[in-house]
Amino acid sequence: MSANLARIAVALVVAISAIGGADRATMLGAGLMKAPNTPGARIEVLNEAFRDVLAPDTTVRLIAEGLEFTEGPVWIEADDGALLFSDISADTIYRWTERDGLSVFRKPSHNANGNATDARGRLVTCQHGSRTVTRTEKDGQVATIASTYNGKRLNSPNDVVVKSDGTIWFTDPPYGIKPEQSEQPANYVFRLDPGAAEPVPVAEDFSRPNGLCFSPDEKYLYVADSDQARSHIRRFRVRENNTLAEGLTFAVIEPPVPDGMRVDEDGRLYVTAGDGIQVFGPAGELLGKIRLPLCPANCTFGGGDRKTLYVTARAGVYAVNLAVRGADAPAKQRSAGGTGGAKPTK
Repeated sequence: MSANLARIAVALVVAISAIGGADRATMLGAGLMKAPNTPGARIEVLNEAFRDVLAPDTTVRLIAEGLEFTEGPVWIEADDGALLFSDISADTIYRWTERDGLSVFRKPSHNANGNATDARGRLVTCQHGSRTVTRTEKDGQVATIASTYNGKRLNSPNDVVVKSDGTIWFTDPPYGIKPEQSEQPANYVFRLDPGAAEPVPVAEDFSRPNGLCFSPDEKYLYVADSDQARSHIRRFRVRENNTLAEGLTFAVIEPPVPDGMRVDEDGRLYVTAGDGIQVFGPAGELLGKIRLPLCPANCTFGGGDRKTLYVTARAGVYAVNLAVRGADAPAKQRSAGGTGGAKPTK
C-alpha cells in the first residue's frame, strides 16, 4: 500500500461510538461533544429530536485526503456500490469503495462539479470547464444534454438533481467564469425536460444559486443562495406542471454560506455550511450540527442501506454513519432494483 493510500485509510472517529446508554444520553443533552484524537470533529445537539439521527455507533471517518477542492458526491448502486465525487481544480472525478479505496473515474472531467444519477443509473454531471451538463451512458459515452439557453452559453452549471419523472434540475451561477464571459441575463435555476434541446428557467431571482434537492415526496424544492449577503435556503412548492411557487426563506445559514444539501427519508435537510453540516427539521428548526475539520461543500447519502452521509470538504472526504436513510435517489431508480451504473472514462 502506498503512503497516499495509507493516509486515505486513516479514520476520524467521533466519541459517540464509545458512549452507550445513559452516559451517551447525558453527553447528548450537554450539547457539544469533543472526540479525543479527532481535531475539529464534533457532534452538536441543539434539539432533542437530533438524537433520532444519531446511531449508537455514529462515527466520522476521513476516507480520502490530499485532494484539492472536492464536490459533487453521488452514490452509484451498481457493482456493490461506489461513491463518485468531483475534484474541481484537479479536473478529475474520483471513485471510492470500501474494498478498493480511491481511484480515478474520469480525467479530464472538464472541471466537473455537481453529480447526480437518473432513474436508469446514468451519471448526470455539471461541468464548469465546458459550461455544460452531461450524461454518461451505460457504455461510458458522455453526451452533452444542456449547453445553452436561448441560444446563449450557460454560465457554469453547479449542482444538479434528477426528479423521478426524469426532469433534470440544475443551478447556473457564475462561479466558473469571468464576469465578461457571462452570456445569460440572470443566474438561473433551470429545469431540463426529457428530450428537450434547451432547459427552461424555473427561478431567476437568485444571486448565487448553488445546492439544491427535493423533499422526499418531491412536493418541494430546496435551493441554496450562496451570496454572502443572503446565505439562505429557500423552499419552493413544486406545481404539477413542474413550475415553482412561493420560494420562501426556509433557513438562514450562519456561519455562511450554504452549498450542497440532501434530505433523509423523514424530510430532514442536511446543509453544508461554514461550520460543517447543519441539520434542519422539516419545519425549518435547526436540530444539530456535524462539525468537521474541513469546510464542507456538498454531501450525499449512500452505502448499501443509504445510512451513510458522505461529505466532500475541500481537500478531504468524510463518511458519517447515521440511524436514518437518505432520500436522494430517484424513486424509480429504487423500484427498478438496480441502476446498471456508469462506466469510467479517462
